Amino acid sequence: MKKDVYVLCGGKSVEHDVSLISASGIINSLNREKYRVKPIYINEKGHWKGLGVVKDKIENPKDLIVDNDSINEASISEVIEDIINNKSEKIVFPALHGTYGEDGNVQGFLNVLNVPFVGNDVTSSAVCMDKGVSKDILELKNIPQTKYSYMTEIEWRKEREKLILEIERDLNYPIFVKPSRSGSSIGINKAENQRELIKFIENAFLFDTKVVVEEEIIGREMQVSVIGNEEPRVSVVGEFIQEKRFMDYNSKYIDGKLIQVIPANITDITSKKMRDLSLEVYRSLGCNGLARVDFFVCENENYYICEVNTMPGFTMKSMTPILWNKTDGTTYSELLDILIDYAFDFYSKKESLVYVRKAN
Repeated sequence: MKKDVYVLCGGKSVEHDVSLISASGIINSLNREKYRVKPIYINEKGHWKGLGVVKDKIENPKDLIVDNDSINEASISEVIEDIINNKSEKIVFPALHGTYGEDGNVQGFLNVLNVPFVGNDVTSSAVCMDKGVSKDILELKNIPQTKYSYMTEIEWRKEREKLILEIERDLNYPIFVKPSRSGSSIGINKAENQRELIKFIENAFLFDTKVVVEEEIIGREMQVSVIGNEEPRVSVVGEFIQEKRFMDYNSKYIDGKLIQVIPANITDITSKKMRDLSLEVYRSLGCNGLARVDFFVCENENYYICEVNTMPGFTMKSMTPILWNKTDGTTYSELLDILIDYAFDFYSKKESLVYVRKAN
């Protein structure tokens, strides 16, 4: 029997367009002999619209966009009814990045609907999405990372001068400024002096109510993919070779100027240590399903955790599927099968738990 796979795409996040690219790759690669593929488009206002069964390939990610005239606040009810009333074996693949997709909100909603879904559950999604929280946890675990600090918008408005003094006391320029709960390098800037620091913090608050500041690490950017639940597996280490020291949104998704080197040009000893650390980070943050662990690696091969992505980019050129292909020959389509199996296994074990005390 074929399983129904509902692929969520778009969303309210500033990473809406990136989601469409990931979703089109997933839709095109899901094995039609195993699955009926049912994309669900979410527009920038958060309105949902089911696209029905899609048998053909998506030639252009923008083909997933639904005109605003046919999607509104009430259209989500049709989607929910379709999912709940569907008696076939079903699963949701949230190909969503950033806020309202990767941060636990959708995951909680799907838990309420009692529907299995691919990827991390609520807690790990929320924790990893919030750079401030995840960095605090990793610090407690003595996991190497860059020096950092964070602040809320209210703290910034009330104590700006004090915060600037503390940042400049603890961190050296250049300083990276990031929205705490965003991704794809959106809203991130590098400050070379106090004037830029203030400017970029103000800019970051356009994307989130909490902002993280980090001391720059001069190093190569490398990534490791981890998949699994109780017994996760780790990929080889991959590396990006880039023209710019900072990979902004255009570098990642538009310019096409990044070159992937897999496996990365590091010693076997460093590679093993980074892979082992990736597993430790995955477990420390409570991840399940999949995550991508990002590193900075310096000239002496000292390495530092940059961040963890619980729904990493899933385009045909993204690191996650390519890392697994280079690790053990797993194809993009096979990786989707594996992640779906992990999701059903996680759901089954969660459903076996007792939440209500039974009467004697």
